[in-house]
Amino acid sequence: MELINTRIVYFDYDSSILTPENESLVTAHARHLNSLADVDVILEGHADARGTREYNLALGENRAKAVANLMLVLGVSPDRIETVSYGEERPVSIGSGEEVWSLNRRVEILYQ
Repeated sequence: MELINTRIVYFDYDSSILTPENESLVTAHARHLNSLADVDVILEGHADARGTREYNLALGENRAKAVANLMLVLGVSPDRIETVSYGEERPVSIGSGEEVWSLNRRVEILYQ
């Protein structure tokens, strides 16, 4: 399966650091974007339900910016990248526990 078919970058608890595996994923998307001159990307940052609303919005923003920064280093033009943070407001998994929380700590890569 091609890496660009995976559009979600997951993060460790309380972290906006890309793992080596996620760096490979983001690199594949950056290369894909560089090959498509008329396509832009929105990077949506998310957090799990732990922490305050303000903290989670900042964490989601830092996660989206981590993905954006790597794309910029790899040559994607800044005017083609938009970042937005939803914090804990748009969970994909409801409940508590690490299995649920880990699915909500993410950046979604959306092509436009």
